[in-house]
This record gives sequence, C-alpha cells and structure tokens, in this order.
Amino acid sequence: MTQAEMKLCSLLLQEHFGEIVEKIGTYLIRTGGQPLRGIAGETGLVPDQVKKALCVLIQHNLVTYRLQKRGFVEYEARCERVLRILRYPRYIYTAKTLYGDTGELVVEELLLNGQMTMSAVVRKVADRLTETMEDGKTMDYADVSSTFVRLADTHFVQRCPAAPETPEGPPPPAPALVLSEKDMYAVPRLSLVGRGKRRRSGDEEESGERKAKKQKQDGESSEPPPDDGIYWQVNIDRFHQHFRDQGIVGAVANRMDQTSSEIVRTMLRMSEVTTASGAPYTQPLSSNEIFRSLPAGYNITKQVLDQYLTLLADDPLEFVGKSGDSGGGMYTVSILWGGTKTHPTAPIPELPPFGSRCARIFRLLLRKKHLEQKQVEDFAMIPAKEAKEMLYKMLSENFVSLQEIPKTPDHAPSRTFYLYTVNVASSARMLLHRCYKSVANLMERRQYETKESKRLLEKSQRVEAILASMQATGAEEAQLQEIEEMITAPERQQLETLKRNVNKIDASENQVDETIFVLESFIESTLKKP
Repeated sequence: MTQAEMKLCSLLLQEHFGEIVEKIGTYLIRTGGQPLRGIAGETGLVPDQVKKALCVLIQHNLVTYRLQKRGFVEYEARCERVLRILRYPRYIYTAKTLYGDTGELVVEELLLNGQMTMSAVVRKVADRLTETMEDGKTMDYADVSSTFVRLADTHFVQRCPAAPETPEGPPPPAPALVLSEKDMYAVPRLSLVGRGKRRRSGDEEESGERKAKKQKQDGESSEPPPDDGIYWQVNIDRFHQHFRDQGIVGAVANRMDQTSSEIVRTMLRMSEVTTASGAPYTQPLSSNEIFRSLPAGYNITKQVLDQYLTLLADDPLEFVGKSGDSGGGMYTVSILWGGTKTHPTAPIPELPPFGSRCARIFRLLLRKKHLEQKQVEDFAMIPAKEAKEMLYKMLSENFVSLQEIPKTPDHAPSRTFYLYTVNVASSARMLLHRCYKSVANLMERRQYETKESKRLLEKSQRVEAILASMQATGAEEAQLQEIEEMITAPERQQLETLKRNVNKIDASENQVDETIFVLESFIESTLKKP
C-alpha cells in the first residue's frame, strides 16, 4: 500500500461519506485489522460513532470483519474496494448504455446504498423515473423489475451473502455470511404491482418530526416485503470484464478491421456469463455457433467467417486461439493483457518531458529486449548525442534499466557490455503510482475550487430554490426576472467559469481512471501468467 493510494482512499472516503467515516477508514487502511475498542481508542471517537461508521463501511463492502480465536471481532479495510469508488460514474454510464435510463438508476441506487432489496430498488427507481415524466404519466413497477432481472441474468448485479439461519439461542459475535454459487444470480419471484409516485409539493414543507411520525406509522401498518432479507449489490468484477472486452474489441478493430472486431465481440458476448472472472481464455466456441450468433443483418457467409477466424488465429498478437476442429473449428478469445499484446506502458515516453523520439527508443527496447547504446542509435536512426541524452533521461526516471555483462571477472569497463532494457512490470507499477497521485491532486484541486466559491454557490442554490417555489405557485414573469437578477453578471460569469473548471477536472479524473484500469489489468495478468 503506497502513500499515494492511502491519500486517494482518504479523499474518496471523505468526499462520499464524511469526516467520521473517513477517519475510521483511513485508520484501518494504515494499521490493518483492529478490534472495536482499539479503533475507538486510537481515533478518539466515542464507541457509538465508531459502530455507526463501521456499519456504513460494511454496508458498502469497504470493510470486512472476522472473529479471532480469542473471541473478539476484528475489522479490516478493503483498500482496493475503496479505490473502486473512483469508477462509479463509469459503472453507471455503462448501465445506461446497455439498459437505458432504468438500468442506469438501478445501478446508481445500488452504488449509493451499498446493498438493497429488489423491491426497494424497484420502488425507488420507479418513483425517480416518474418524477422526470410528463404530468399524467407514471412508471410501472413491472418495467423496472424486467430491467433488474436482465441485469441479474447478465451478472451485473448479484446477491449479497447472508447469515445462515441459526437455532434458538444467543446470536454469534460475528455471523459467517454464506451464499451458494447457484443462488448468486437467482431473482426471487415477486409480484410487484403498482406505479411510481410523485412527491407532492407539500411534502417538502412538512416538518421533520411530522414526516418521521408518518413514516413510522406507515412502517408499522405495512407488512415486510416478500423478498425481505435478500439483498443485492453491484457486481464490480462483471463491469470490469465488460470494460476489458471493450478494450479487446477496440484493439482488434485497430489491428484488423471492423468485421474482425464484430466477430470477436460476438464471441465475447456468447461467453460473457460462462467465462469465470480472471480466466485466461473464454470457453471454446465452434465456428457454427459463432455464425448463428452473429448480429442480424451482418451479411457474411460461413466461408468468409472461417477465413476471418483463421486470420485472427494466425495473427502474432493471438487475440483468438484455435483449440480444436469439431463443429467447424473450436475457437477461444485470449482475455489476458499478456506479453503478446501491445504493452500498456508503450506510450509512457510520449508524455512530457520525453517526446516522440523517446517513445521510439522505448518501443524499440520493448521489441528487441536488450540493446547496447550503439545499437539503439542505429535501429532508432537517432544521432548518437541525442540518443545518449534520451537514454539517460529515461534511465534517471526508471523507465529503462542498465544491465552489465562483464567479459572478465574484474568488471573492467572496456571489457563489459552495457545493455539497456525495459522492466515492463516495474514501469507499469510506477505509472500506476503516478496515476493515483494525479487523481488525488485533481480531487484536491476540485475541493479548492469549490471552497473558494462556496458563498457564491450557496447564494446560487438559494436563488434556484426561490425560483422553483415561485414557479410552482404560478408567479408572474416579472417577479421571476427580479429574483434572477439577485445574481449579478460578474457572479454569473464566475459561476460559469467554476462549472467549466469542475467539468474539466471530472473528465480528467475519468480519463486517468481508464489508464488505471488498463495498468491494473496488465499487472494482474502478468502475475497470473505461468
């Protein structure tokens, strides 16, 4: 765990859950597993605050617990899961792309709440969609339920482990949560009948005490939902599998053509549910199965498909491999970012202060493995002085390394070969560390920008709230115009500048996170390679 990762985890926890949760989460990340008494003593918080904060972290799968042999429960933070918070917008956008607005809101609600029952998700999403519809139109629960079932069938959402039923007696200090693999994506049969409801304007004016009393009465009168105790969560690994598949399809399109990428996309779609997470290859698929599963309207003959599959299997990058001859030929897709693929570290030296010539030398070393300085100059066709400067610059930044091979035991420089090489795994880890630092800097910059304009933002929100309430009561246009003029032209310009800067920072965070995903996938695959 590097300092950059710890800092980023701390910023993410503070931004999404507040100071108390951030304090406890950061403490667990720094110290490892700790009991409740130790957390309360070291953080200076009262036990009740610690318990509530741990409940929040466990609810969002950011902390795990286990019962120690001595009888106390130990809590441990999941740093890699905290870092996934950075990818939440990408998960939500992917759900919107695949399943529309309903899928987007289902995934968003599960990410916001950590774990929810299907009935609660359906009602919440139906209400939110009804709010955005025209007057008189509502969202049916059945439509939301069907989208939820599709998400479960494609494994984008999954059940949470539950505590097994125990005989009567005192509950265990830390129940062991279990879930059988066959039930992980089994959707309970629910007959959810109803439509989404709109919030009345009077609801916002109700006092907090009155609303709480009303909710309590509603809770006492209503029966527990039929799926009570069956909670669902977002399957992050499945989203990562989808991102990886999209990356492979894009690489095939760049390497070959659009038809080849569509064939590979079809193969990945056929095996997306049957292939285990982290497997090096997809399940074998026959040529006949692939031909039958091609998208409707994609007019290629079986003979042309076989030619494309042969071409893909013979390609040096080995995107597709042939595993048998039955059924017209059995084919698999290689889904590891292994050594035969283009290295994700290849574009590193294109960044300042290196430039395109350094990138040429870097790619040359990746391809040739080991080269002397004179060989680098000749192969890269760069003058000796410039090549020497570039190699030393990359050597000082640890992008390349120097290996000495002596001819004699005395290691005399005149009788020693000096070979430049690239340690790809080390370069990838170093770039990953820089990416974490970049995201943390971006988040701090956004916080600074927002803090500097805090008073102006609060004023803008108050004006918008007044305008909304006046529009609801049917105020005249002149009155609305008068309220809008409470924000002066310079203030409006400052708000526009702030909005533009924050949007740029958000876009930069998403772009850096895409690089983080590629690097993490590459590092993980190199560790799995035999």
